[in-house]
Amino acid sequence: MPHEETLAEFEERRARVRSMGGEAKLAARRSQGVLNARERIARLVDPDTFVEVGEFGTSILPEQSADTPADGKIVGYGKIAGRMAAVVSNDFTVKGASSSAVNGRKIAHMKRVATQRGLPVVFLGESSGARMPDTMGARGMGTMLGNDPMQYQRMRETPWASAVLGSCFGSSSWYACCSDFNVMRKGAVLAVSSPLLVSKAVNEAVDAEELGGWRLHAEVTGLADQVVDSDEAALDAIRTFLSYLPSHHNEPPPRAAVPAGSGAEMAGIAGLVPERRSQVYDMRRIVRCIVDKDSYFELKPRFGKAITAGLARIDGRTVAIIANNPLHKGGAIDTDACDKATSLLVMADSFNIPLVLLVDTPGFVIGREAEVRRAPGKIMNFMNALSLVTMPKISIVLRKSYGQAYLNMAGGRNSDEMAVWPTAEISFMEPAFAASVVTNAGPGDPGYEAALQKMQRETSVWDIASIFAAQAVVRPDQTRDYLKQMLETHEMRMTRGVGQHLMRTWPTSY
Repeated sequence: MPHEETLAEFEERRARVRSMGGEAKLAARRSQGVLNARERIARLVDPDTFVEVGEFGTSILPEQSADTPADGKIVGYGKIAGRMAAVVSNDFTVKGASSSAVNGRKIAHMKRVATQRGLPVVFLGESSGARMPDTMGARGMGTMLGNDPMQYQRMRETPWASAVLGSCFGSSSWYACCSDFNVMRKGAVLAVSSPLLVSKAVNEAVDAEELGGWRLHAEVTGLADQVVDSDEAALDAIRTFLSYLPSHHNEPPPRAAVPAGSGAEMAGIAGLVPERRSQVYDMRRIVRCIVDKDSYFELKPRFGKAITAGLARIDGRTVAIIANNPLHKGGAIDTDACDKATSLLVMADSFNIPLVLLVDTPGFVIGREAEVRRAPGKIMNFMNALSLVTMPKISIVLRKSYGQAYLNMAGGRNSDEMAVWPTAEISFMEPAFAASVVTNAGPGDPGYEAALQKMQRETSVWDIASIFAAQAVVRPDQTRDYLKQMLETHEMRMTRGVGQHLMRTWPTSY
């Protein structure tokens, strides 16, 4: 029967596609404990929800069509925790998942549909870069690199999440850098070009880990938002990240149930902050005490550690947390911490997430190294981003807030509500430093003690509360309840929880 023959051909072709790069290559991955492209999709999306698109795509070159099932990139739609998303999974067993004319069209289709229909996009990265036969020559350049002027455009209509799960060069690295969240598996590499190509270009051996390993991107560049040990953990991290975000920029984030035990440790929160202002502590303990139980999803924990930043929930509402961490540099904000905070501000404004800032900082790191690292520009980037956020901003000063950092951490009218603990101190700089500056002297020198007493005046919470520069003085143990009330008060009822998205075109990875 003709129909039976046609259906038999269909099943044969589908089986060929599903076999990917062949059993030998798939077996090698299994022996290494690494998932293949289809297994990654199965782990990421809800069972039986994935619908593949472009399944029968192959290389545009006839002589390679038989060797390029799905053309090395598997794309389609599936549900993640019950919500539809678009997925791109690189199949490294097929020509190293290299970028080609056909699979480029597949990715463009995913992004276009996701933008038009309000779907998050997930990129599961592992690629050798551009496919040489497709790209070489003027025709190749005009077809591949010059064909889609919007290939890497981010207007942040929908969230993008990526995972670096192997060697990521070329487009895989670009999409990782463009994403709102990028998780990296240890052993994977993220770089512009492969170590082999770089070695030939610089005429010396290049180590893959040094070129683009997880430590570089977690601790130096900040391009890795989280680092994990396995493919499975990376895919779980993406599922968790997306649970905090809306599907698109015209809706608020989903609200979650409040876990039992949330706020149970608030009675002892004041004891977590040392009375001596120079004594360090880990602000993350404060954050976890205040937010819903086990909801703090920290971003870039190894980068810019003077600030801890991430997503969390308070009373089931998604919030973005930016908090000084005195455990590192005494909480003095450096340029990496500025970039880290700015990155989260952009995401929060783009996807309708209220901001909570917890403040305990002596100011910004100063000195020649800070200036070399463009501290003035980074500080103003941070400041400008904060001012452009159109979502509710609530700031609480726990212990100290000095100088320009007072404004960058949403002091004054840079927040919708600013509260202070009774233990807080606010001034232009630490009084002892100020006394030394004005007297050019130190403790025990003539005039120093008188200057110190003068500098210590009017730095208390009662002084700032008396002029309504702080809207509330809050007991430490009532901080969670205060934030719950303020988040409800400032709910954006007039726009159904949607902000103006003034930073939706802010560049990524600046």
